[in-house]
Parts: sequence; C-alpha cells; structure tokens
Amino acid sequence: MKAILTTELDMVIPFHDVDPMGITWHGNYLRYFEVVRCQLLDQIDYGYRTMQESGYAWPIVDLQIKYVQSSSFDQHVKVIAKLVEWENRIKITYEVRDALTNKRLTKGYTIQAAVETRTQELCFVTPDCFREKIAHLVDLNGES
Repeated sequence: MKAILTTELDMVIPFHDVDPMGITWHGNYLRYFEVVRCQLLDQIDYGYRTMQESGYAWPIVDLQIKYVQSSSFDQHVKVIAKLVEWENRIKITYEVRDALTNKRLTKGYTIQAAVETRTQELCFVTPDCFREKIAHLVDLNGES
C-alpha cells in the first residue's frame, strides 16, 4: 500500500521496557505505536485534542502485530508509521527497525473508525473534518 503520510521516531529501548532476560516486553511495542501515531496525527493537525474538539473519537477497532526479531535494552531503534487508508476508516501501518542495520524487528497495523461523540454512533463515511485535514495529501476526486 502506498503511504499517504509517513513519520519516523528515533528512540532507545529503556531499561524499564525490558523483561528479566533483557528483551523488550511485547506489550511495549503497542506503546511505541501509540507515540508514533500521535506524531503522525499531529503532522496533519488532527491530534487527540483536535480530534476531540471536532466531535469525533477514533477508537482502535482492529490491531495486528508481528514480532519478527526481538529488541533489547539500550538498542537504538526507529519506529515508523504510515497512513495508508483514510476512507471510511484510518489504517496506519507500523515498523520498528534497528537504527544501525535497518533490520525489521516488528511490524503491525491499527485500524480506527470514527465515532460521533455526541451520539456514540459509528460513522460509515469519513467525517468532513478529517477529509479537510488530509485534502492537501490526497486527491479527493479519486484521480491519481
């Protein structure tokens, strides 16, 4: 899938994120995904505060993660997020790569769906407020 928007976060695996064997605990990757997702949404001025003010929540409705190779304490990694779908839902793919070798360590995706906060109803069409935020990145007429 072609990315509409990409962002990258450099980080060092902290001691408190590893298990007794020195390996990054698997649940921490979801936190890394969250941090880079926030950075991605901030790039289009649709971070969680703006999202809330727009009258929509975008809960995660699907998540997939694949652990390719472990990371460990003090390892330098880059966490990459790519917005790959925006119509009717938001799909963001993720990769965690070793910063020195570029070897992929983990990959995954999240899918978020718009819910109108006032009514708590699921939206089956992308709200105009989000369409406006990404209009400069995509051709909204469907032409490539």
